[in-house]
Amino acid sequence: MDINWYPGHMAKTRRIILDTMKQVDIVIELVDARIPTASKNPDIAQLIGNKAKILILNKSDLADPVENKKWAEYYRSLGYTVLLGNSRSKDDRKPVLNAIREAYREKAERDRKRGIVARTARVMILGIPNVGKSTFINNLCGARRAEAQDRPGVTQKKQWVPLAEGIDLLDTPGILWPKLENQSDAALLAMTGAIKDTILDLEGLSLILVAMLAKYYPEQLKARYKLTELEPKAYDLFLQIGRRRGFVVSGGEVDEERTAITLLDEFRGAKIGRISLERADDVDKTEQEPEA
Repeated sequence: MDINWYPGHMAKTRRIILDTMKQVDIVIELVDARIPTASKNPDIAQLIGNKAKILILNKSDLADPVENKKWAEYYRSLGYTVLLGNSRSKDDRKPVLNAIREAYREKAERDRKRGIVARTARVMILGIPNVGKSTFINNLCGARRAEAQDRPGVTQKKQWVPLAEGIDLLDTPGILWPKLENQSDAALLAMTGAIKDTILDLEGLSLILVAMLAKYYPEQLKARYKLTELEPKAYDLFLQIGRRRGFVVSGGEVDEERTAITLLDEFRGAKIGRISLERADDVDKTEQEPEA
């Protein structure tokens, strides 16, 4: 598969971010906890420069809890302030607000020494499409302030959202990078819903997914689809799941489209289990550097 999706509004989003960055004190970047490196836009480091940064491993409730812990430790070792996030959980609100206040305290002190009266901390929320930014903001606000839907490309304009705690949040549209040169990362983005399904080869994508699930989570896969053994080849396993689900059409052939849609939907909804498609132990730590 050759996956590439860069709607016109994303180029506009990049300009908005650059134009607004001078007004921003802190940047919160959301990544998908199931694919922390693939969902981390490499352009964002350049866009935000030396602004204070907080990294949220969002959708951590859908990811493997063991991997969540490893990824958090990994990014903290690079100097990040890291929090695990579940956008729908009100328990996340207090730790995020505390992290924002801590990040803003140093700047506020510098301003005080220069005779500048403390003002509202301005925080920009960044991340790829469908990583949960709008739901994250609504959770922090305690109300529906930003439009949130489970599909990429919903937020298409910037929105300043005030918080009672003296913090203003800026929601921006999700931003991908113009060329998805690493097709392995592109496939991971597609599996988690960051790229519209309408442009994808869903059957091909589901074959990659089922191979990864068989490698890392064989017991969860067997339990979900009531299999005693897994076929060793991805395509045979894919057909095995389709037959087990009863997705058989006339002539005894498996309905591959229906099987693919079901596999992707059930992975995204954590019905197969809490799954991480990237493993912290596989990262080449010698090539990783903290962002500027």
